[in-house]
Amino acid sequence: MPYFDTASAAPLHPVARQALQAALDEGWADPARLYREGRRARLLLDAAREAAAEAVGCRADELVFTPSGTHAVHAGVAGALAGRRRVGGRLVVSAVEHSSVLHAAETHAAAGGTVTEVPVDRLGMAAPEGYAAAVGPTTALACLQSANHEVGTVQPVAEVAEVCAAAGVPLLVDAAQSLGWGPVEGGWSVLAASAHKWGGPPGVGLLAVRKGVRFAPQGPADERESGRSPGFANLPAIVAAAASLRAVRAEADAEAARLRVLVDRIRRRVARLVPDVEVVGHADRRLPHVVTFSCLYVDGETLLHELDRSGYSVSSGSSCTSSTLTPSHVLRAMGVLSEGNVRVSLPRGTTAEEVNGFLEVLPRAVAGVREELGVVEPAASGPPVGDSVEVDALGLRCPQPVIELARAIGTVPVGGTVTVLSDDEVARLDIPAWCAMRGHVYLGETPRGDAVAYGVRRAV
Repeated sequence: MPYFDTASAAPLHPVARQALQAALDEGWADPARLYREGRRARLLLDAAREAAAEAVGCRADELVFTPSGTHAVHAGVAGALAGRRRVGGRLVVSAVEHSSVLHAAETHAAAGGTVTEVPVDRLGMAAPEGYAAAVGPTTALACLQSANHEVGTVQPVAEVAEVCAAAGVPLLVDAAQSLGWGPVEGGWSVLAASAHKWGGPPGVGLLAVRKGVRFAPQGPADERESGRSPGFANLPAIVAAAASLRAVRAEADAEAARLRVLVDRIRRRVARLVPDVEVVGHADRRLPHVVTFSCLYVDGETLLHELDRSGYSVSSGSSCTSSTLTPSHVLRAMGVLSEGNVRVSLPRGTTAEEVNGFLEVLPRAVAGVREELGVVEPAASGPPVGDSVEVDALGLRCPQPVIELARAIGTVPVGGTVTVLSDDEVARLDIPAWCAMRGHVYLGETPRGDAVAYGVRRAV
C-alpha cells in the first residue's frame, strides 16, 4: 500500500533502525556519569551531536536535542523572546507558519506581547519586503519556516535573514520539512527541526542557537542539554536520528532529482485528468517531494477515505477533514481553494509505477465523490429566472455552499448576481476561489444575522 504522507511522518530509515538497535545495547546508561557505561553513553551522545551539527551547519555546542520538534520550536521562541525582553515584546511570524509556531505566538500574545503576521502571496511565499515592513526597534524575534508543510513552497530564508540582521532582530527558522534535503542557507539565529520528518525515530527534535544570540531558557533550570531541554535524553533515539540524518543527506541530491520528476508528473497530469482542480504552491521553489491540489465540489474527508480504500495514504488541509470545520490557515492565507484538498508527499524510494497507479485511481475517486454529492456541471436552461437570485445554504457544510452557487449561477443572465447565505466558515475562502477559477466576479461579503451573505456577479 503506497504511503504518500511523508510530510507528516517519514517511514523509519533503515540506518535509523540499525543505529537504534545498536544504541539500545550500548547507550542505555546516564551520559552524565563517570563510570564506563556512562562514558560510553557520553561518547555516543557527543558523536550524535557532532553529526547533527554538521548537517545543520552550526557548532556542536550550539545544538541541543529536545523531546520533539514542537518542543524545540516552543523552547526556541520562548527563550529568544525572553532573552530580548528589554528590547521589546513584538514577535513577527509569517501567516503560513506551522501550528507549533502559531501556538507559541498565541501564548506570547496572551502574556501581553504583540504578534505581527506577514502575509504570503497566492503561491504561499512570504516576501522579504513584508518582513522589512514588520520588524522594528521593538521587535524581539522574527520567525520564518524554511519550507511550507502543506504546499511545499520554499521560503526566502536567506533574504529575510539579511533583512532581520540589518534591523538587529534574530530569525528563528522552523526547518522541520527541509532539513533532510539540505542545510538552511542564510544567517539564521535559531533553528528547530524534528527527526521523524526525515526518517528518524519520533520523539527527537533539534534546537540550534547561534553564539551571540541573546537566549534565556524558560522553565525550571536543568543541567542537561545546556539547560535548554530538561530531563533524561532518549539517547538511543538521538543516535538513530543523527545517523539517519547523515544517511538521508548522502542520498538527498539524487533522490530529490528523482522525486521531482514524479511530482512534476502529478502536477501536470492531475490538471488534465481531473476537471475543476487547482494545483497550489510554487511550481519551482518547492520541496522536491510535495504536491498539493484542491478539487471543486468535493468533500475532502470522503475523498481521502476513497483513496485510502484504493490503497493510497494521503493527507489534506481541507476544512472537511477538520473537527473545527475551518479551512487550513495555510490555504486561507494563500487565498486558494480549500475544499477537496489533497497533499501528496512522496517518501524516498517511491516508484513511477506507484505514482502512475495513484493517477489512475484519483479521477475515479473524485468523480465518485462528486456523484455522491449530486454534482452536475451547471448550465443555463431556458430564460434566466431573474437578475438576482439568493441561495439559502444555511446549515450546509463544504463543499455544498459552492455546489449550490454553481447550480444557481446559470439561472441569472451575464451581469446578474447570486447571493449565497452561509454559516460555514469555509465559504469565506472557497466562494472567492470558485469565482477566480470560473471567471466570475466576487462582490464581497455582508453580515446577515448569524450568517454571512456572499455576493457573486456572473461574468461569463
